[in-house]
Amino acid sequence: MAAKKKANKKTAAEKKAAEKAVAVTEAPAEPPPVEMVKIKVDGKEVEVPKMTKDWEGNPRPTTMLEACEIAGHDVPHYCYHKKLPVAGNCRMCLVEFGMPAMDRATRQPILNEDGTPRIDKMRLPYDPSLPRGAIACATPIAPGMEIYPSSDWTKQMREGILESLLINHPLDCPICDQAGECKLQEYSVEHGQAESQFAEVKVHKPKNVDLGPRINFDAERCVLCTRCIRFTKEIADDDALGIVNRGSYNTISTFPGKKFDNNYTLNTVDICPVGALTSKDFRFQMRVWFLKETKSICTDCGTGCNILVGSREEKIYRFEPRENDAVNSSWMCDSGRLNYKWVGREDRLAQVSGTRFTDRNQLGSWKVAIHEISEILRDAEQGSVAIVGSAKSTNEELYLLSQLAAKTGAITDAVQRLGSGDGFLSCEDKNPNSNGCRLTGFCFTEFGINTSKIEEGIKNGAIKTLIVFREDVTKQGIPVKLLKKLDHLIVSDLLPTKTTEHATYLLPGAAVMEKRGTMVNFKGRLQKFMKAVEAPGDARPEWEFLHELVFNVTGNNGYSTIEGLFNQMATDSKAFKELKWAEIGDTGVEVDI
Repeated sequence: MAAKKKANKKTAAEKKAAEKAVAVTEAPAEPPPVEMVKIKVDGKEVEVPKMTKDWEGNPRPTTMLEACEIAGHDVPHYCYHKKLPVAGNCRMCLVEFGMPAMDRATRQPILNEDGTPRIDKMRLPYDPSLPRGAIACATPIAPGMEIYPSSDWTKQMREGILESLLINHPLDCPICDQAGECKLQEYSVEHGQAESQFAEVKVHKPKNVDLGPRINFDAERCVLCTRCIRFTKEIADDDALGIVNRGSYNTISTFPGKKFDNNYTLNTVDICPVGALTSKDFRFQMRVWFLKETKSICTDCGTGCNILVGSREEKIYRFEPRENDAVNSSWMCDSGRLNYKWVGREDRLAQVSGTRFTDRNQLGSWKVAIHEISEILRDAEQGSVAIVGSAKSTNEELYLLSQLAAKTGAITDAVQRLGSGDGFLSCEDKNPNSNGCRLTGFCFTEFGINTSKIEEGIKNGAIKTLIVFREDVTKQGIPVKLLKKLDHLIVSDLLPTKTTEHATYLLPGAAVMEKRGTMVNFKGRLQKFMKAVEAPGDARPEWEFLHELVFNVTGNNGYSTIEGLFNQMATDSKAFKELKWAEIGDTGVEVDI
């Protein structure tokens, strides 16, 4: 009986092993082929996917508007936004279309003399002489459909719709903050008429309405596309806006007792197709055609929203979200959007300083500082150096710090920053590069766990040199009296702190917008950012002077370019899979965390 049980047990184990082997050797299932549909757009035959995904990622039929975009035709629209539910209320995307004629008796296509299907343009049932258009944003495609986005009737309809939208619209273009980004302005030029048939007095509505702490509203400019209403309800989960009054007096308003003050209100400014909603922060600051736009990432938290930095003459004027479905879709929070003004603060650290030199020439100061710090680190005894890095630093900077730590036997630590997340884009980790801090080998342990060891080492004299990057260690349990006991306190930061006040060497660094580099967000997405403005004064990107220190102290390659530095880091770190800088792309790549 016992032998039988043993045999049964062995058989079960063998089966399990066999199943596991099959599971390992089986190739992953291929996704089903995409079903394509043939249609014609202005006489040109194109193949488009039968199904696509809606704003929530759910499958739905491809619309005429999307088919026209695939065919290279831009169908004008106001209310439609691919990341919002379809409303279909502006009617600007009306197009003429036709379907294959069907024999009512046989339900077979009626053919032309040349054998091709006969296409019947859709007509109004009460007047067959008039075409029946369809809103392209909500009408699904069908096999054999023909769409005419450039027909005379379609153009006539667009002219009429634009004329009706402009009946009560003010001539504010010269003073409107949306000029240069206004769809009404652009479509009026491309699709509108030079004159209006309406001579009546315009209906006036409230202007410069304080809609919230960060938003101004001009009701006269509003075309009632309802993008802002749909965003607040469906995306921000804050049903605060609605339409009040009737007819020509319709206007957007907050509901009684509600305030439009959630952390995503400024996204409504981005999606407003006209100048109705404007940002109080950017309003009247700069004409948009003067701005240089640079691809970057937000560092307000660990999400790493993709952004565009708008700058001119080395000054940052605004952040805007940049589309990346793997990170932030097309949105960003207000707190992250407004987190740029500190970059231009008057008290930015912009001079290299040291106890053993007084030269203030930029090249001379850096040369002397790097030379002297290199001597200190080369002569340091093993274990006499500690490094407090920051999860606000880039992967490249943390990688170089880890090399210095390995050479000197330094204790390393970083500062943890936790806050409240909202379950949408703002996450609990307020450090933008916590994962990068670990993956580069700088800080494998829990952040802050070595602070007490560093404090004790300074007390007993074991630690004689402390290197601090982008942190105020006096707020992390290391008091000023201990900093004074150090032989050398080497600090790199952007703004003055208690720690920078007592630095024996102060190395001014650069903000994310002032350099290039990479970070890994809390989901494990490696993303790169580009330089938008120059750093002030002597300030330099930290990797530039760190690579000099690494070369002087360790003798390793100097990594004279950010591309070369990243490629070397990716070779040394398994997490980055030997990626190349050029392979990262604008939306980043996934890495193992």
